[in-house]
Amino acid sequence: MTYQVLIVDDAEINLILFDALIKRMGNSDSKTFSSAPDGLAWAQSHDVDLIIVDYMMPELDGIRFISELRATAGKADVPVLMITANDQKQIRYRALDAGATDFLTKPVDKVEFIARANNMLLLGASRKALANRAEWLASEVRKATAEIVQRERETVIRLSKAAEYRDPETGAHILRMAHYSELIARGLGLSQADQDLLLEASPMHDIGKVGIADNILLKPGRLTPEEFEVMKHHAMFGYEILMGSSSRVLQAGAEIARAHHEKFDGSGYPNGLKGEDIPIFSRIVAVADVFDALTSERPYKKAWSLERAAEHIRESAGIHFDPKCVEALFANWDQVLEIRHRFQDHEKAHSTI
Repeated sequence: MTYQVLIVDDAEINLILFDALIKRMGNSDSKTFSSAPDGLAWAQSHDVDLIIVDYMMPELDGIRFISELRATAGKADVPVLMITANDQKQIRYRALDAGATDFLTKPVDKVEFIARANNMLLLGASRKALANRAEWLASEVRKATAEIVQRERETVIRLSKAAEYRDPETGAHILRMAHYSELIARGLGLSQADQDLLLEASPMHDIGKVGIADNILLKPGRLTPEEFEVMKHHAMFGYEILMGSSSRVLQAGAEIARAHHEKFDGSGYPNGLKGEDIPIFSRIVAVADVFDALTSERPYKKAWSLERAAEHIRESAGIHFDPKCVEALFANWDQVLEIRHRFQDHEKAHSTI
């Protein structure tokens, strides 16, 4: 391996001497600068394994050189050997604070110079190897995690399809609702991690319908009050199916399933939660779910127009829905239309989330 060494000293004789000593080591190439600002600019824009810098220089002394180098992205760990004729401890303390790695005092002993330079190169190489190893391990962890996430995502889709087979709603509804939910989350300023989590967990909002009898779930007309009370149980059924998992996605799905029929004014079910006591994911899914249900055709109803559905959602802000979630949906209307176009009811909705 050939190392790259940078030498910065305003005295030409020192540059010649240090360059000769580096070449004597046999494993390094050197770059020399008599101008500290020029040397710093080169160090900031090139890979370098060791920097040898004088303390007393015009324009930019060694301590300022090191400080500015350390402030440069990616240069925090480059070994720096400071050479100075000044043996005062205060200078060395300041240099250490600035980020110097080691020191030599003029006149430089050639044997000591080579030994220290070589040791610092080996130390730097070891640090790089360790960093590369850490990056490789991190990469392997990311791969393994991606595989786990993919399996988890498949589980979610299959769970959602289990409910879909017993529900007149289509798979395209699940996909549209999930993407509307993600869109609202983004508009609310939720983190990317929360947006991704909501996209993956929201399709399970109605998983509890697998526990509802067919004569109620598949009834083509309006439910009687008694039947509607039975239908309400699907929220807790979904929560009980998903609760207790170690998976963040299933945990989020459980909370969404339980609370997505809560209403902002407290008149919803199953617990009559009000306002911000309703989990944010459930408030988001409530808007996305109802908006898509209104604008989708079902065996028992015609689809509402986008304008009529939007008006209804807006009128229900603060009553049924969180006004901020409503605002976030309609603030991104072009994307709403794009999602609606991408996931059509007549398609077999094999698309992945």
